[in-house]
Amino acid sequence: MKLLHIDSSALGSHSVSRGLTADIVAQFRRAHPDVALRYRDLAAQPLPHWSPVADANDPASLLGNEVMDEFLAADVIVLGAPMYNFGIPSQLKAWIDRIVVAGKTFRYAAEGPEGLAGAKRVIVASSRGGFYGEGTAGAAMDFQENYLRNVLGFLGVTDVEFVRAEGVAVSAEHKSQALAAAKEAIGTLLPKAA
Repeated sequence: MKLLHIDSSALGSHSVSRGLTADIVAQFRRAHPDVALRYRDLAAQPLPHWSPVADANDPASLLGNEVMDEFLAADVIVLGAPMYNFGIPSQLKAWIDRIVVAGKTFRYAAEGPEGLAGAKRVIVASSRGGFYGEGTAGAAMDFQENYLRNVLGFLGVTDVEFVRAEGVAVSAEHKSQALAAAKEAIGTLLPKAA
């Protein structure tokens, strides 16, 4: 099994999503000691924003190829995605722009777009300061999880799960409850992966 671990939070050791991705990856490593792990920290080593590059030997083009190769090779992707201003961090969007490539991860057919990257499992560690889940007053402002589910679906990846810590900035009590619920959800991930 090949596992790609992506973090995108700029908060370092204060990041909720980084703690959750670390817990998810640790759970997988305990269950699958021989897992091949690849890690990319998009905040510590941000990708340049996508632009058309004519030279295939350009460093940005070579980096884009490396990111694409990591994505295509992975069986499982653990993706840290905090909500920033109702959406995802710009550094995560830069990564997504490197993996959404016509002819590689999707194609246009007569019947419409067709995803080419489907045989993957993606577990998203989602952290949010407020409440944006279904049925909340903030649900209409969720441009984080809905976006990720749709862009991954566009690539043909339908095995997408969210481990969510919501309301972590509301109070210490809410944060504690959110983290406990997220850790409980992490404990349910393995039967599917085994």
